[in-house]
Amino acid sequence: MERGRPMKYLVVIEKAERNYAAYVPDLPGCIATAPTLDELHHNIRSAVAMHLEGLREDGLPVPEPQTHAEFVEA
Repeated sequence: MERGRPMKYLVVIEKAERNYAAYVPDLPGCIATAPTLDELHHNIRSAVAMHLEGLREDGLPVPEPQTHAEFVEA
C-alpha cells in the first residue's frame, strides 16, 4: 500500500436510542459514537486516522478497503 494514496473505507452508521454509532468493517475495532451525526462524522474520521497511524507505528499492514454496500428495495 502506498502511503500517499488516499483510500476510502466503508463506514456503517447506526442510530441508537440516544446517540449514533459507527464502525469500519475493514478496520476491526475502529468505532466511534456521538450524540449527533455531525459529531459522529468528525469522530469516525479521527478514529480511522488514529487506527491507521497505530497500524503503521506497529509495523502492521494497512488493510486495503474491501467492503462494499448496496441498498435493496423491499
